[in-house]
Amino acid sequence: MTAQKWRPRLATIVIAILIMVMALPLVGLFFFRLYENQLIRQTEAELIAQGAALAAIYAQEVRDAGIATEKLGAPVPADSDNPDSPYRPIEPRLDLASDTVLPTRPAPTAATIDPAFAAIGARLSGILAETQKTTLAGFRLLDPRGVVIAGREEVGLSLGAVAEVRAALAGRYASALRLRISDEPPPSLYSVSRGTKVRVFVAMPVAVDSKVAGVVYLSRTPNNIVKHLYGERGKVVLAAIAMLGGTLLIALVFLRTVSRPIYALIERTKRIAAGDREAIRPLDHHGTREMAALSDAFLDMAEKLHARSDSIQTFATHVSHELKSPLTAIQGAAELLRDSGSAMDEAERRRFSDNIVTDAGRLNLLVRRLLDLARAENLAPSGESASIGTALALLPTEDRLAVRVEAGGDIGLRMSAENAAIVLANLIDNSARHGATLVSITTASADGKATILVSDDGAGISPSNRGRVFEPFFTTRRDSGGTGMGLGIVLALLKAHDGTIRLVDSDSGTRFEIILPAA
Repeated sequence: MTAQKWRPRLATIVIAILIMVMALPLVGLFFFRLYENQLIRQTEAELIAQGAALAAIYAQEVRDAGIATEKLGAPVPADSDNPDSPYRPIEPRLDLASDTVLPTRPAPTAATIDPAFAAIGARLSGILAETQKTTLAGFRLLDPRGVVIAGREEVGLSLGAVAEVRAALAGRYASALRLRISDEPPPSLYSVSRGTKVRVFVAMPVAVDSKVAGVVYLSRTPNNIVKHLYGERGKVVLAAIAMLGGTLLIALVFLRTVSRPIYALIERTKRIAAGDREAIRPLDHHGTREMAALSDAFLDMAEKLHARSDSIQTFATHVSHELKSPLTAIQGAAELLRDSGSAMDEAERRRFSDNIVTDAGRLNLLVRRLLDLARAENLAPSGESASIGTALALLPTEDRLAVRVEAGGDIGLRMSAENAAIVLANLIDNSARHGATLVSITTASADGKATILVSDDGAGISPSNRGRVFEPFFTTRRDSGGTGMGLGIVLALLKAHDGTIRLVDSDSGTRFEIILPAA
């Protein structure tokens, strides 16, 4: 037994999609680092801008004070990329993902301060204080030896041991991420963020006459989205509730519009397969237009299959009945011939032999007509076209009656000449068997359809038989060799070519109306 391939249930897929939808905001928390890194870069850029402005002021103060070049620090390295350019742009370079977060800044050490630089620091302290009120950044001005000349309580102490300060004293810009010291306990949401625990430090050298005249040392804690979310935690909870409610609403809509109709159709299919004809009815809830179309198409197919099954059963009953009568007659005559032996005279023997030949011929005719009917019902249109005149030209001359085309003999029909000839031959033969001497054919075309009227002057069809003329095996001329299958073959051929045929009223004789697509 072949193992059945595993396939997920629709409900499983829906639940998985809903879980993914609910998890997306949670997964988004892990992408906060990208945003935090951008905030750190932004903070570094702001400190660079502030430091550049303060460095320019500091450098001017050094020049105005007339401090000797010997008191300045290391020479400032030339820009290797653009040595002749007057511009020295500094781009933010910190990266929260790759840079190591250093420990908290080392404590300053005792040092002596140069009076000239102390005076400059005193003059610039007010500017630093006012700037800090707006930017919230921490400022330290250092002399060429790394001693703080402005910066609150650390004035007179040395920060020369700090890594970024050492780089700036050597004439190079430096920045660093260091652990942040906070006097307040961090909110619980901070545990998902690194950006809340760091502080950005920037050390910018002050150049005078291509030498380091000092360092502007700045620091600031970057803005953090987690802190903002924590402050708006009420709205975050409401958003989570809305998200959960939206997800449940999506699940309800999907269940009602997709899942529920599918399972209902599956259950209906099982009932129909079990033979419950009451199940062939529209679903109570279709959900979507596509599901309604699928359900209608399925139920229409089920109705046609049941109708086809009924037709086959009825057809099989008629066939067995039609075959049974001549077979019984043949068997009876053969048994009489066998059992009577020499006691039967020649006239009786010939009569029974003739009966066997006649019934065998009828069986042969029935089989051939059944084959013709089967071919007609399974015929695929060839796409050829023909006219009534072309089809009649394929028929042998009819000795029993005359055939006359009244009008439209050259109108094209979407049917091959051979198939059109079969249709006309059966109708003409039917008229001849009912005593007609003339068959008239009139064709007209309008709106892409051809209407063909086939009339005769025969005895006509009685009102009681008008509703049965297209039934298989129905005939009133069985004694003259009629099989009752001629009109059934005509009907099957016309259906295969998207055509119709019906019996219409006539003052005398019989009249059939055929409608076919015009060529």
